[in-house]
Amino acid sequence: MSDLLSVLNPVQRQAVTYNKGPLIILAGAGSGKTRTLTHRVAYLIQEQGVDPWRILAVTFTNKAAGEMKERIQTLLNSSSLPWVSTFHAACVRILRRDIQVLGFSSDFTIYDDQDQERLLRGILKDLNVSDKFIKSRAAGAAIDRAKNQGLWPEDMDGGDIYREQICRIYKKYQQDLKKANALDFGDLILMTVKLFRDYPDIREKYRNRFSHLLVDEFQDTNRVQYELIRLLTPAEPHLCVVGDDDQSIYSWRGAEIGNILRFEHDFPNTRIIRLEQNYRSTKTILEAAGQLVAHNRDRKGKTLWTDNPEGEKITLEVLPDDLEEARFITRHIDRFRGQDRSLKDIAVFYRTNAQSRSFEEALAREKIPYQMIGGIKFFARMEVKDILAYLKVLVNPADSLSAQRIINVPARGIGAVTIEKIKGLSEEAEGFFPACRLALQKGVLKGAAARNVENFVAMMAKFQQSLENLDFPQLTLKIIEKSGYGALLREEKTRESKDRMQNLEEMLRGMEEQQASGNTLSDYLEQVALVADVDSLDQAHERVTLMTLHSAKGLEFPIVFMAGMEEGLFPHTRSKDEGEDFEEERRLCYVGMTRAKEKLYLTRAERRRVYGDFKNNDASRFLAEIPHRFLETAPEFPGRNEEKHNLSAVFNFQPSKAAEERRAEVFSDTVEVIPEASEGPRIGSRVSHPKFGIGIIRRIEGKGENQKVIIQFQSIGMKKLLLKFAGLEPA
Repeated sequence: MSDLLSVLNPVQRQAVTYNKGPLIILAGAGSGKTRTLTHRVAYLIQEQGVDPWRILAVTFTNKAAGEMKERIQTLLNSSSLPWVSTFHAACVRILRRDIQVLGFSSDFTIYDDQDQERLLRGILKDLNVSDKFIKSRAAGAAIDRAKNQGLWPEDMDGGDIYREQICRIYKKYQQDLKKANALDFGDLILMTVKLFRDYPDIREKYRNRFSHLLVDEFQDTNRVQYELIRLLTPAEPHLCVVGDDDQSIYSWRGAEIGNILRFEHDFPNTRIIRLEQNYRSTKTILEAAGQLVAHNRDRKGKTLWTDNPEGEKITLEVLPDDLEEARFITRHIDRFRGQDRSLKDIAVFYRTNAQSRSFEEALAREKIPYQMIGGIKFFARMEVKDILAYLKVLVNPADSLSAQRIINVPARGIGAVTIEKIKGLSEEAEGFFPACRLALQKGVLKGAAARNVENFVAMMAKFQQSLENLDFPQLTLKIIEKSGYGALLREEKTRESKDRMQNLEEMLRGMEEQQASGNTLSDYLEQVALVADVDSLDQAHERVTLMTLHSAKGLEFPIVFMAGMEEGLFPHTRSKDEGEDFEEERRLCYVGMTRAKEKLYLTRAERRRVYGDFKNNDASRFLAEIPHRFLETAPEFPGRNEEKHNLSAVFNFQPSKAAEERRAEVFSDTVEVIPEASEGPRIGSRVSHPKFGIGIIRRIEGKGENQKVIIQFQSIGMKKLLLKFAGLEPA
């Protein structure tokens, strides 16, 4: 016991040893939250004699769950561990065991955002809902909001035509998911809540199993997650939640700060313990962030303090435009590199993904390696999703969405007319893939169409047989080759096709690692479905990290640059003055500032290019809420008037003529512009490529499957790409 408690401060020790009922640990930024939580688990097992399997600890990211497991294992020096996972992974585990009573089988597929959107596009078409009235992405967002609030279609009010249509779409969406034996992300928790509500015997089974519940990042829970916690908590609760209302920044995905504020009402006799000693940041950074967030009214209140050194002042710099802002940050990163600072110690935060473009270009120009969190996910790349779709159909033949994705990928002469005929039998056959067989049996398909579908069905049958006698990495390799996918990529002999083949090879390497750990194909598909953006963060390599402020929560870096400190950008224009949304924006700023351990930079651009035009921006009001005694301007900035440049002048610094000329040079148009099509890619559009970064479409050639685009990339110059394989996204 002395070993477990000796490394804790007195307040952490109280939080670890308290055992008289519900407990809230209000853990300020950098206050040793994870250490306290893991030591509490170890204390329960080692000193209180609680069996590990009777403890459930949940958090929000795979990264956080993995770190907790490693720390607990080290503390206990044992392989017998409690159940530590994300909310979603815990619910998947429960549903795999008990979902049969809800009419699903245990091999259900988990649909990601792209799968959801594809399914909804088909539903809107089936229901004759115009894309101009409701877009598939908007319908998906509305459904997600309902699920986060614990609402089923029948629970939603109509009220107006739009809401009535959403209810109608939601109902059909759930019906189609059930036919496909599939759940989306929101279903994982909503279905578990339904399971516990409708089947008290199953709920009691888990209540009896878990005598102790621990919930990390409690301020990020939404209504349905909170309900799940209440359903799992017995009458005499051993419930410990850890959170910080000052770091509640996810209301846009359903998180309710009210959960942490009303906890004491729902769980009487709750003890509150505040962790207020910060071990991460300098005094200057911590006090400045504290002064900022103190402007929020709706908070529990805490005063963080630290024994760390005073540290450097926060550098505040105003640049003429967003390109100069990127150059300023890049110059300082290069300076740190010259001082032998590790690049993995440095992070650049921004409010919106669109801001990353200028930083990517500037870093690439100076050959500074970087990683971007929240870009195109590996498992969202077309070639990876295509091969995963083959595997999903083998595991769950009812997964119609995956079956439709692969029936003609690579192209095997099965056209849209044939697919529609097969879809017409999906209801009778209970799925699109079984409908392929039924269409052949009934003679619905003729000639070449029948032969091609028959060959597809026969190929999948062989893969199904191989599933029984091949390890899943070897099966995946067989699919890549026997389906013709690998041959197609090799025949193209383009840079893009080689990159796509390398992605498939990387996927195979990952599969081999999973298999070596004892995981099955179903385990692998489940883990892939639950991967989050921040899980791709790799701090082992020498690279600067670029990420949005939302992605930064839970992380820390010695050196942090926070860019875009401008009204309308941060705080975002969508937040209403002094309302709940605005207070959340301030909390987001607080989160960003408290990620910095040693040095913090705040930058803003006087004007920023938005949709091809310049927009002049005022300084963020958050800058005025940071006392000036904590701020300084950068000691080096070429081209400015040193006499006028001081802390008060940073709010009205004017762009230099040289900056204007450099911007004009970067955006010079060296390619003849041809008339653009009414649909599809457009001349002048800014796009993002998974390998080459940001570029501008300068020319379009051809049509349909053979359409090519010529793009001017800032990193490599002009490049011609085949559009269907380019993997471009708007930037």
